[in-house]
Amino acid sequence: MDAEGDPPTRSRTERHKCFACYKQFKKKEHLVEHMKISYHTPHQPKCGVCQKHCKSYESLRNHLTGPLSRASCSKTFAAQGCDLCLKLYDSPSSLGKHREICHLCTPASLGTKILPSAGSVDEKYTTKGAKAIAINCGLVGGGTDGSLDLCARVCLVDEDENIIFHTYVQPQSAVTDYRYEITGLTEEHLRNSKSHKEVQDRILEILYNGESARRLMSDSGKARLLVGHDLKRGLDCLRINYPGHLLRDTAKYRPLLKTNLVSHSLKYLTKTYLGYDIQTGEHDPYVDCVSVMRLYKRMRAQDHQVKGIGTPNSDSGFESQKAEELENMTPDELYQISKSDYKCWCLDSNIAAGCNS
Repeated sequence: MDAEGDPPTRSRTERHKCFACYKQFKKKEHLVEHMKISYHTPHQPKCGVCQKHCKSYESLRNHLTGPLSRASCSKTFAAQGCDLCLKLYDSPSSLGKHREICHLCTPASLGTKILPSAGSVDEKYTTKGAKAIAINCGLVGGGTDGSLDLCARVCLVDEDENIIFHTYVQPQSAVTDYRYEITGLTEEHLRNSKSHKEVQDRILEILYNGESARRLMSDSGKARLLVGHDLKRGLDCLRINYPGHLLRDTAKYRPLLKTNLVSHSLKYLTKTYLGYDIQTGEHDPYVDCVSVMRLYKRMRAQDHQVKGIGTPNSDSGFESQKAEELENMTPDELYQISKSDYKCWCLDSNIAAGCNS
């Protein structure tokens, strides 16, 4: 039976230990198969004490503080670890200073005031240095039972938490449920709202950033990254089709998922990784926008000291090796040729640096 063990050490047994997660296998071929499907790389969340790699930050949190946590890791983390970012610090003073920075304050709410007919903020905003834009949509209900999502409000912010665009939107179908308890919206808010087409065109103008549609598939173009939570839901309501390689979705990002690979809510992620509460009453689009941007920037700021191997769909080193060659490799060598199955957001930091240079 395969089991999880301690960090790799010289062992007198014949068991083969994974270099990254420390699982042990009786046969080398089983270790090879494990490495093929585990996608271990330095981009995975990692324990600062024992260096064990985890699939997600929730797995890492369980490893450090859960009921089945490793005793030595749990003890060290309790004394030296930040409960938000899960990093370790060498002294109580440095940990205290870090927590002051890591624990963020709730953004000020926009509320649901009636906007002027133009509806937008800073219509000519260009954000030349911004590569990422966060979006949040306020959705009301349509259809006979009110379950059909209709976009009635949209907010976009840049990386500095400035509002680029904020407006109420005229839904494309009759509203049967304003979902007032969540949106705070009434018929009055939408009376002089912008048409769906106007809003769609303005959002695409901001995202394209002067880039031609045919060059959107290029990573080196001027088009902006779009950050959000459950982006498909909002984009479907706006009827916007944006390239997947330019989307940064906190509901889909592998390190932020539950251990069973199901999405967390934005409310949970904000409380767990940023340290403050949102959506305690009405859902404010600006607060949600800022929170999702902060989550993205926190993930992007991870320094994994590696390049390239956080990009998925690259040829796996395992595919180019014969079975006999793989079984003759050490656990460390198997780890070195392993590739990630998702694109790590830390790789976006090079793009952001280029935009600001």
